Amino acid sequence: MILTTPSQRRDLLAKTATIAMVGASNDPLRPSYTVFSYLRTQTPYVVTPINPTLAEIDGVAAFPSLQAYAAARGAPDLVDVFRRPSELVAIVREAIAIEAAAIWFQYGVINDEAIALADGAGMSVVVDRCIKVEQARFRGGLSTSGLNSGLITSRRRAV
Repeated sequence: MILTTPSQRRDLLAKTATIAMVGASNDPLRPSYTVFSYLRTQTPYVVTPINPTLAEIDGVAAFPSLQAYAAARGAPDLVDVFRRPSELVAIVREAIAIEAAAIWFQYGVINDEAIALADGAGMSVVVDRCIKVEQARFRGGLSTSGLNSGLITSRRRAV
C-alpha cells in the first residue's frame, strides 16, 4: 500500500521500532548522514546503516546488505532508502526477500518499477518524503515545509 496521507505515515512511524538505512553515509555533509544521526539521537528508533563500504557510522555497526542485516537481527520494521533510482529495484527485491514490512524512499529517490514491486508485495510504501522531516513534524518540531525558524515574517534578513 502506498501511503499518501500524513496520518498513514504517522501510523507507520508509530509502529516502527527498527530502521535499516540503505545508503547511510559517514560524511556529515550528506543528507543520509544527517537523517541517520537525527533518527539515532533524537528518536526512539534503532537505526542501522546499510552500506557495503563502511564498517560503522558514529560507533554503530554497518551491514553490507539488507540480507546480512536480517541474518543478524531479523527483518527491520522499515527500510529507508538513500540510493540512486536505478538501484531501487534490486533494493526492493532484497527488502521483499527479508520480509521487511515497509520501505521509505527519500526525496528524489523515485523509481516507478520499484514502487510497484514493493506495493505489489504488500509492503507499506512511502515515496518522495524525508523520514526525518515527517518524524519531526509529527512530533511538533517542524512546519509542513520542514523548517522551524521560530520566527514568522515575510521580511528578508539584512545581509
